Amino acid sequence: MSQKEFWSDRYKNVGDQYLFGMEPNHYLKSHRDLIVSSGNSAMLVADGEGRNSIWLSEQGLKVTACDISPVAIEKAKKLSDSRDGKPNFICGDMLAEEFSEIYLQETFDWVVGIFIQFTDAQERVKQFNLMKGLTRSGGRILLQGYTKKQLEYKTGGPSNLENLYTKEILGFAFADWEIEELREYEEVISEGLGHQGMSALIGMVARKPFGS
Repeated sequence: MSQKEFWSDRYKNVGDQYLFGMEPNHYLKSHRDLIVSSGNSAMLVADGEGRNSIWLSEQGLKVTACDISPVAIEKAKKLSDSRDGKPNFICGDMLAEEFSEIYLQETFDWVVGIFIQFTDAQERVKQFNLMKGLTRSGGRILLQGYTKKQLEYKTGGPSNLENLYTKEILGFAFADWEIEELREYEEVISEGLGHQGMSALIGMVARKPFGS
């Protein structure tokens, strides 16, 4: 089964409900002041049903959001219709060559990835490089994900150990950037049907060097 089919099935199977809820991710929301004070535009990759991109749009940013699943995009548009946030939604595979050709022509103050751990170690390099390319000089990437300890909790996230983050993985991947925040922590989260309970999390904010 392809990623497109897998995620479309997951979003379709919850019917009118939203798999990860309609409220923004807590880690993203906790950085609101920094985001609003240091940028006017944002790109959210693998944004799912729109909860995070719509919230960021409501904070006054010009927001673009992409997801591989047409089901997710339709649900995101439906949610946006009932809210003040109006992102530009794109249905596309961020790891496909044509995605880079089309969307790397524009860069953003913020590039955000919330629980985007659907790649193995090899594809993750491509994923992070794409996100770096989407970030303007002096802009930032914000990531939220699960650490390997999440396999003990089983409250969401991938079951493949290779897909999970550590401080070492992210520190190495963004060694050429200024890592402003990188922390592992545990917290109870409640995000729709998909993320419920005590979770082993990691959050990162990294800034692209000026002139690059």
